[in-house]
Amino acid sequence: MTTSRIIAVEEHVATETYLTSAHRLEAVIEERIEVGLTRTVEGRDPLRTALTDIEGRLASMDAIGQTMAVLSINPPGVQPYTAADAAHLAKSVNDELAEIVGRNPTRFGALGTLPTQAPAAAAEELERLMGPLGLNGVMINSHTRGHYLDEPQFEPILAAAEAHVAPIYLHPRFPGVLGPYDAHGLQGAIWGYQAEAGLHAMRLIFSGVFDRHPGLTIVLGHLGEGIPYWLKRVDNRHAFATRVPGAAGEMPRLELTPSEYFRRNFAITTSGMGDPAVLDLALDAVGEDNIMFAIDAPYEDSARAIGFLRTAPLTDAQRVKVSHGTAERVFNLR
Repeated sequence: MTTSRIIAVEEHVATETYLTSAHRLEAVIEERIEVGLTRTVEGRDPLRTALTDIEGRLASMDAIGQTMAVLSINPPGVQPYTAADAAHLAKSVNDELAEIVGRNPTRFGALGTLPTQAPAAAAEELERLMGPLGLNGVMINSHTRGHYLDEPQFEPILAAAEAHVAPIYLHPRFPGVLGPYDAHGLQGAIWGYQAEAGLHAMRLIFSGVFDRHPGLTIVLGHLGEGIPYWLKRVDNRHAFATRVPGAAGEMPRLELTPSEYFRRNFAITTSGMGDPAVLDLALDAVGEDNIMFAIDAPYEDSARAIGFLRTAPLTDAQRVKVSHGTAERVFNLR
């Protein structure tokens, strides 16, 4: 490996204050299954300690040669709660993330959280976390009670993100419609997560969001949630739909092809995807300037992820960009 600087950008934490506060709240009815499972996992060691022990996180980073981590609150964060509870909890979370970064400015960046249930309040909080708090973007855990960011009520969030140059890391969560995923444990990371986040990203592309907000940046984990594999077919079918009116239902006219939006407005990360063949596909599909290293700590093995980065068949220039260069640019990490 030709670079000693390694930044991982999907690294989850929680504080004891956050866990205590969140676990006292009652989730809205649509979110109770996911919240119940999350609380069970968060409440037990070793995961609870892995999320809350910042000094332990630094020691782990030192042991594997990781320079920096971009932290985010453990998903699904504040999104399962009422708008009022979420707004209060988001401010507390963002204050604590800023404190962690302030104590360790060369080791940590952070993505703030937003009360997406209240879009106007979320836009105000985004301005605060990108301004006075000095965070590096936001993480939104996909849908909000089955509603997606392309819907009109979320326009204040998208406008604020573009105005304040705040990349949105679109993190997966349980699908909004659980029925077909309930069988055989498919709701989570094994399949439901990527299906949900991939759908959300495609909705953003096809709704025309990026014609209205050409400066908006969306970040996807897991090497693009499957979308790079499908880009050529998506372009092909989009071209067919524009030639045959009504062939694909109500599809807005777009200024660019779907793949052009994906390359212009998206960045993807390696979180949970230590597969050289998939990385090679992603490089071909979106280019080396749009790929960043991520571990998904503490849910993935950090040493194994670093080992993948060090041994992946990349050129020297590609490895520099994947290991830290793209993250520095996208998340404004000085």
